[in-house]
Amino acid sequence: MGGNYSAMDPMNVPVPDLQKLFERDGYLRPYEKEIRRRYACFKDLWDKIESWEGGVEAFTTGYRYYGPQFGADGSVVWREWAPGAHSIHLQGDFNGWNPKSHPFRKLEFGKWELHIPENPDGSCPIKHGSRVQLIVNEHLYRVSPWASYVKPFEGFTYQQFIYNPEEPYRFKHKKVDRPASLRIYECHVGIATNEGRVGTYLEFKDNVLPRIKDLGYNAIQLMAIMEHAYYASFGYQVTSFFAASSRYGTPCELKQLIDRAHELGIYVLLDIVHSHASKNTLDGLNEFDGTTACYFHDGPRGTHSLWDSRLFNYSETEVLRFLLSNLRWYQEEYQFDGFRFDGVTSMLYHSRGIGEGFSGNYDEYYGLNVDTEALVYLMLANELVHSIDKRAITIAEDVSGMPASGRPIREGGTGFDYRLGMAIPDMWIKLLKEERDEDWKMGYIVHTLTNRRWMEGTVAYAESHDQALVGDKTIAFWLMDAAMYTHMSTLSEPSAVVERGLALHCMIRLITHALGGEAYLNFIGNEFGHPEWLDFPREGNNSSYHYARRQWHLVDDDLLKYKFLNAFDKDMNALEDKYGWLRSNPGYVSCKHEGDKVIAFERAGLLFVFNFHPYQSFTDYRVGVDVPGKYQAVLCSDSKKYGGFGRVEPDGEFHFTQNMPWANRNDSIQVYIPCRTAIVYARCE
Repeated sequence: MGGNYSAMDPMNVPVPDLQKLFERDGYLRPYEKEIRRRYACFKDLWDKIESWEGGVEAFTTGYRYYGPQFGADGSVVWREWAPGAHSIHLQGDFNGWNPKSHPFRKLEFGKWELHIPENPDGSCPIKHGSRVQLIVNEHLYRVSPWASYVKPFEGFTYQQFIYNPEEPYRFKHKKVDRPASLRIYECHVGIATNEGRVGTYLEFKDNVLPRIKDLGYNAIQLMAIMEHAYYASFGYQVTSFFAASSRYGTPCELKQLIDRAHELGIYVLLDIVHSHASKNTLDGLNEFDGTTACYFHDGPRGTHSLWDSRLFNYSETEVLRFLLSNLRWYQEEYQFDGFRFDGVTSMLYHSRGIGEGFSGNYDEYYGLNVDTEALVYLMLANELVHSIDKRAITIAEDVSGMPASGRPIREGGTGFDYRLGMAIPDMWIKLLKEERDEDWKMGYIVHTLTNRRWMEGTVAYAESHDQALVGDKTIAFWLMDAAMYTHMSTLSEPSAVVERGLALHCMIRLITHALGGEAYLNFIGNEFGHPEWLDFPREGNNSSYHYARRQWHLVDDDLLKYKFLNAFDKDMNALEDKYGWLRSNPGYVSCKHEGDKVIAFERAGLLFVFNFHPYQSFTDYRVGVDVPGKYQAVLCSDSKKYGGFGRVEPDGEFHFTQNMPWANRNDSIQVYIPCRTAIVYARCE
C-alpha cells in the first residue's frame, strides 16, 4: 500500500450496501475483510480530496490550473508539475524562439509557474495556432502534459500548438439518454474512409454516422482519439492525453462529430487509455521532468515488459489529478457520454496479467498480486464519472474476471457498468481455426456465452478490433477466405464455401447478441463481413493504407453478397430494439443437443432456435417453451433476404403449443429447423 492510503481498521469502515454484494455472490463472504480494506482505501482517499481546497471539483479540473491559462485581460499564466526539474523555460512563435526569455518560477510540491503579461494593446501575446515548446533543465525539449492540440512539425515528432479560437464550436444538442439496451458500434475515424488515407472527423460525421444510425446501433465507441504519435499503435500508445488527435482534424471538428451523433440519438463512448503511456520523450509524458519517475513508477514497476510502455504511479497525488481531470475533460469539453477503459487487467495486477491463466479461484482476486493503488484509482474514476453525469456508462476491458468489478462502489465493487465478454470472440476464432463444423460442441458454446457473473453487465461481441488486426482475420475471412475474391457476386455460380460463410456469419452474430450479455458490440465494417484484416501504414508494409480503410463500396454494390450480411445485422438490431433482450434477464437454455447440433433458449419472450448441423435438417423438431400460445418466425437467417435458401421465411406459418412439457419447460412446439439456420419465434396474440 502507498503512503497516501488509510491505516484504519477496514472492518470499522461501513460499506453501505455490502450485504447486497454477498446476496448476489456468497463466495465473496470469506473475503469480506479484503473487500472492506479496498473500500476503506477508496473512501479515505476520496474524503481527503474532498477536504482539500476546492474539493473534488477543483482537484478534477486540473486543466483549469495547469498548462496555459488565458486571462480575460489578455495575460497568460502557465503552470506545470515537474518535481525532478531544476529549470523550465518556454519558447515559441510568441518570443521568437528565445530559449531564455521566459523562465518558470519554482513553487511548492514540484510545481512551476510562468506569468506572461498582455501586450500593450491588451491582446494576448500567445496567439491561437502558434507553436510553443517547453525546455526542461535547459536541454530537454518537451510538450506540456496538458496540451490540448499537438501535431507533427518538420518530421514525425509532435509539437504543441495553441488551440484557443475566438469562436469555439458550441454544442447544439444535449447528451443522449443512457440506452437501456446498449448496441455499440466500435469505430475508428482514420480507417472509416474507402480511400487509402486517413479519414477525418467531418467525413465520419457526414458519411458514417448515418450508416450506424440506419443499422440500428445506439452507441458508438470511438477509438484512437487521444493523441498518439504512432498511427499504427491503434491509439494505444498515447503521447498527449488531453489532445484529440489532430490527424483527423481539429478539436472543434471532433465536437461537431459528437454533436451530430447526439442529434441522431447516438450515445458516444470514448476508448480511454489510462493503463499505460507511450515511452516517447520528445512528444510524450515519459521523462517529462528529466527523471524516469514523475508521472510513472520508477524502476521495473514503471515499465510494461510486453507493451514497451510506461506505467502510471497511481499513488501519486498529481498523477491522480492528471488522470481524473482527463476523464472530466472529455466529459465536459467534448461531451462524451461514457468510457471504455482499456487494459484494466494490466492495471489490476502487479503481474500485469502476463502469464496469468486466471482459473477463477477467488484467491487470485484477493491476494497480494492485486495492485490496490490501481484498483482504487479505478474506483475513484468510476465514482467521478458517474457523479458528473448519472447517465454515464463505463466499460472495463478485463480478461481476468475480477469479481464485483461491474457492481457499484457502495456495494464494495469497482463501479463499472459493464465488462467486455472477452472469452466469446476467443471461442469463435478457436472453433473456426481448429475444429470441423461437425465437431463443434453445443455445450461449450452455450457455457462460454452464458458464463458471466449474475447482475454484472457484460458486453458480448463476436469480434472487435482485436480480432481484425494483421496476423489474424475477420470472422468473414476465416469463413470464406479466398472465395471472397471470386464468389461474392450475386451473378457468380453457387459456392458451398460462401453459402456456409453467409449462414454461419449470421448465426454467430445472432447467438452472441441474444445469449452472450446485456450489451452488444460490433467493429466497424464487420457487420457486412469486411474482408481481410486491418493493418496500419508502417515500415513493414511500405507505409501502405490498403488495409487501413473500410471498403464501403462492397456493401453499397447491389450485385455483391455483402448486402445480405448488412441486412441481417440491421434486422437483428431492429428486433432487439423491439423486444429488448439485452435489457432482460439472461436467456433460459432449454436445449443444447450435441448430436443434433441444436441450441434453443428463451429470452425477452422470444424463442431462439439454432441448428448448427452442417447438413442435417429437422422437421417437427420439438422445442420447449414456458408460455403457451401461437408462435411465428420473426427472423430467420436462411431467408433469401440474407442470401439464404428461403426454406423458412419470417411471417410465415403459425406454430401452436401442444400442452406437452418439454426440456423443463411448461409447454412445447414443433418447428422445422433447416441445417445451418437460426430462427427467432415471437408469440402472437
